[in-house]
Amino acid sequence: MQLCCMYVFYCVSLWSLSMKRIDLLRMYKKATLLVFVCLWALSLSAQISKPTNLWAVFGQTRFVEKLNREHALYYLYPIFQQGLKDLEGKEVELVGFHIPLEVSSAEMLILSKFPMAECFFCGQSGPESVAVVYLKEKPGRRLKMDQVIKVTGILVLNDSDVNELNFILKNARIIGYE
Repeated sequence: MQLCCMYVFYCVSLWSLSMKRIDLLRMYKKATLLVFVCLWALSLSAQISKPTNLWAVFGQTRFVEKLNREHALYYLYPIFQQGLKDLEGKEVELVGFHIPLEVSSAEMLILSKFPMAECFFCGQSGPESVAVVYLKEKPGRRLKMDQVIKVTGILVLNDSDVNELNFILKNARIIGYE
């Protein structure tokens, strides 16, 4: 972007040397405006960030073991970092391995950072490595175990309901299969 602005300014300067004085002033005004537009576009492109690696952000979550009086058991309760709290309620993208569960409906799926053999339910991973996805509509095809899926949805954080996962994507849709 900077090279674009410098090149335009250079061309305008060379071209303006051959013009009359009145045209020269007019051309400098246009060149100045063009430089400001280029600088504005550059600052705008700096504000647009690449998609967040959501699994890395989930991984910053700390868990505290607390007694759940309703179930008379100890559970891990999350303490969400501010960066994750800032994403709550916003549309996010998540890529993960499909983990089939018999209790899940067609509009719900579980995504894991790791394949089934290493996932939270079957392996050594923690609760920050799985998310539940509630789809707007059923998938267009049958999903296979460990199939990599890319979804987009509204992030909801759960820090109290032990019957639900901590990371939830609602109103989600599948945007890619691998």
